[in-house]
Amino acid sequence: MFQGLSFDPVRLPEAAERLRAEVRAFVAEQMPVDYLPNSDFNEGHSPEFTRALGRRGWIGMTWPARYGGGERTFFERYVVTEELLAAGAPVSAHWIADRQSGPLLLRFGTAEQCARYLPGIARGETYFSIGMSEPDSGSDLASVSTRAEAVQGGWVVNGTKVWTTDAQRNHYMVTLVRTEPPGDNRHAGLSQLVVDLRGEGVTVRPIRNIAGGEDFNEVVFEDCFVGEEDVIGTPGNGWEQVTSELSYERSGPERFLSAFRVFVEFVRAAGPEPDESTAALIGRLASHIMTLRKMSMSVAGMLQDGKSPAVEAALVKQLGNDFEKLVPELLRLAPPAAAGAAGSALRRSFEQTLLHSPSFTLRGGTREILRGVIARGLGLR
Repeated sequence: MFQGLSFDPVRLPEAAERLRAEVRAFVAEQMPVDYLPNSDFNEGHSPEFTRALGRRGWIGMTWPARYGGGERTFFERYVVTEELLAAGAPVSAHWIADRQSGPLLLRFGTAEQCARYLPGIARGETYFSIGMSEPDSGSDLASVSTRAEAVQGGWVVNGTKVWTTDAQRNHYMVTLVRTEPPGDNRHAGLSQLVVDLRGEGVTVRPIRNIAGGEDFNEVVFEDCFVGEEDVIGTPGNGWEQVTSELSYERSGPERFLSAFRVFVEFVRAAGPEPDESTAALIGRLASHIMTLRKMSMSVAGMLQDGKSPAVEAALVKQLGNDFEKLVPELLRLAPPAAAGAAGSALRRSFEQTLLHSPSFTLRGGTREILRGVIARGLGLR
């Protein structure tokens, strides 16, 4: 049966819109010297910028005050997120912890876990990675083989995770493991643990990408002990947790703004009177951005209302990633003059985005997996 989607029109409240000027002034003051702005949230690691953001109360904005949060709305958080990405600010240090690890702990973790981890995240001092994918288990998370065996006082973990962003720099990783042998229900017997990335039995190996960066990593666990106090929720509840967590990962403006800086520089280079073909290209890209923004804001409204918009979030990511890959491809077809001279801000942004664009459709779930999520949500499979 067709169940439909829910993308209700949402207008940001005035209180949220008033934040824009504050965030823009903050970025202008705090942007590192000689930093090339990049709207891809994976780029730009600056602990100093992140700590300054924490002092402004712009990390953990929606969290309870008792855990260092700001008790503000998802709409206010949306504005801060949007402005940081549009400006190309260096946000990767705190991004995953703020976007999904913190909300995961708030929903499924214990009060002790929240008190131990969330204040450091909100201050911009504690960073998290995601431990889902494995060498033989990408978006098919139910097939993970990293195992945790119960021992006195906790669990012993063995296995390998891959594509773990910034694990070489971060402090902890929320890790999906199998705590029971697989059975007929592939989603049963999975659990999540908070693992100290600098602890004994953990080896982090950076993976160099085509752009020369090492933000992806392989993380190997060899008899790594994790105390029972670091099991998130209850053992066996891992599948519900990761599906909830992925909704946070897939729904934000970062899922269509990773290439936004290229668009900004393209418009600047085109000038106030672009030729007809350039103007048409600008209009085409702008229409995509405006539509995706409306959809993403609607998801923010659902989160504000306490809903779990998993299907809508998957659709935003699917369409957003398609658009992010489309931007550099279309600019490659633009007139040479509009593509920017060598060394220009446009040319540097374009080249950087083109090199990173293959990863846009992989992180957070491949397009094939997302289409399956959307189809199931619509009752089509």
